[in-house]
Amino acid sequence: MNNSEIYSHVDHTLLKAYASWEEIKKLCDEAVQYRTASVCIPPSYIKRVRENYGKDFRICTVIGFPLGYSTKEVKVSETLLAVRDGADEIDTVINLGDVKNKEYDQILAELKAIRKTAEGRILKVIIETCYLTEEEKRELCRVVTESGADYIKTSTGFGTKGAVLADIFLFKEEIGPDVKIKAAGGMHSRQDFIDFLNAGCDRLGTSSAVKVLETPV
Repeated sequence: MNNSEIYSHVDHTLLKAYASWEEIKKLCDEAVQYRTASVCIPPSYIKRVRENYGKDFRICTVIGFPLGYSTKEVKVSETLLAVRDGADEIDTVINLGDVKNKEYDQILAELKAIRKTAEGRILKVIIETCYLTEEEKRELCRVVTESGADYIKTSTGFGTKGAVLADIFLFKEEIGPDVKIKAAGGMHSRQDFIDFLNAGCDRLGTSSAVKVLETPV
């Protein structure tokens, strides 16, 4: 698998709280140069990036990030504003409190509302696997499938652990045929990228792709 193939699956990501415009521009310039699948950026930068880069790449942003416990109404409003500003893809964090309370119907209702608001744009659902039991992961695969989301995503990258291959294999057993997989966090080498893609991921959320892939071995 060559670098170009890997980049085509990368959501080139910068979500730290103190990200400057110069850093966001660098990320976007790299996305153009290496033809990444998208840039994943804070909602506050969507409009500025769209105005400066047009349709040079897909813009992904995050909703309810990183903790997920804002209300459904807030997440729907965030999604509406992101779509208005020019986002092509939405990565939303589920309410983990609802998971622990086994209120899966509430998670499903929230995701359906976000799905509707996203107006046909790609929707990825972050379930933050590091905080979940195997039973909870399996149940969330069902919920994400029923919601009509396009992807199930492992992690925010801000939790106690990022993606692990065992979760990708579990997802493949449980998700519906129309749901793809995104791994995020925990990938630190070219071989990691290859391993997750070979395991069945369609997207990789990482801030280190260029550093890893362009550093001479």
